[in-house]
Amino acid sequence: MASYVTKDGLDKMKVELEQLETIERPKITQQIAEARDKGDLSENAEYDAAKEAQGMLEMKISKLKDLIINSKVIDETQLDTSKVSILTTVRLKNNATKAEQKFTLVPDNESDLKAGKISVNTPIAKGLLGKVVGETADIVLPNGNKLSFEVLEITL
Repeated sequence: MASYVTKDGLDKMKVELEQLETIERPKITQQIAEARDKGDLSENAEYDAAKEAQGMLEMKISKLKDLIINSKVIDETQLDTSKVSILTTVRLKNNATKAEQKFTLVPDNESDLKAGKISVNTPIAKGLLGKVVGETADIVLPNGNKLSFEVLEITL
């Protein structure tokens, strides 16, 4: 299944993969060699821990490679700001509190709530997708609470 990413998101994944393969992998290989040199492997906790860490690292590398291979970069020049979609920034008014909020809808691996970036797969983002300026989005959260937002502005 393809996962959509920004160019920056793909670049960050590639940098992380490079770090895991060129720095972390040799480090763990060295730890295994040092633990092996200490003798009896059947009672060697350092060896067991290093082998477990190696397995976890290899799994992480494999998942990251799959993510990179299956990523589709979103062409930001082709985005339509007439409706809420991935990579658009939407300014909202909470109809209950009258407070305004601004969110950018991003792929899962690029979400950062402090920066106002929410995953396109969150309940709020799903409720906003496809809405146009002036439209109301009624969203039911997983805890059963209901939110109602008016879309005030859609930008890139």
